Amino acid sequence: MGDERVKNEAMEIMGVFQVLPRLVVFDLDYTLWPFYCECRSKREMPSMYPHAKGILHALKDKGIDVAVASRSPTADIANTFLDKLGISSMFVVKEIFSSWTHKTDHFQRINRRTGVPYNAMLFFDDENRNIEAVSKMGATSILVRKGVNLGAFREGLTKFSQNFASVERNKKKWRKFSQKPESSENEEE
Repeated sequence: MGDERVKNEAMEIMGVFQVLPRLVVFDLDYTLWPFYCECRSKREMPSMYPHAKGILHALKDKGIDVAVASRSPTADIANTFLDKLGISSMFVVKEIFSSWTHKTDHFQRINRRTGVPYNAMLFFDDENRNIEAVSKMGATSILVRKGVNLGAFREGLTKFSQNFASVERNKKKWRKFSQKPESSENEEE
């Protein structure tokens, strides 16, 4: 399936949902591409997972920002590969640095730089520890097994939509609860 066909299918998938994320964040290694940057050379020509580029283009065409959160110790190689693949300019933020914090530092920086709240973000990563940590921050997080693909993309948008609906129901309940008139002290006497 070529990039254009993937892009069109991703656009169709997004068309099904009433609510979409404001920002979609991707890990790099084993999420957008099938290798670790630190095991490669800048001189090599990298490749991406088959659906990754089409999904990125669909998000951009839909007006949804994309970002990178990568714990790579070789940011120079990662950035070179993003340039070689012609996708570097697609990302509004690239947080690529080595960290022991399971991507929480990356997401705090992304939040500060974009102003997008965590609950308006969708995140794809191949490591469960990162998914768990970022989920606790409020971002909808999807574990990918063999890179980001249309199935994972659909799953992410579905889960994001469910999380958004749950937050909205809770807001309505809270508004209803907070608007109840307080009983006057005189009624108790």
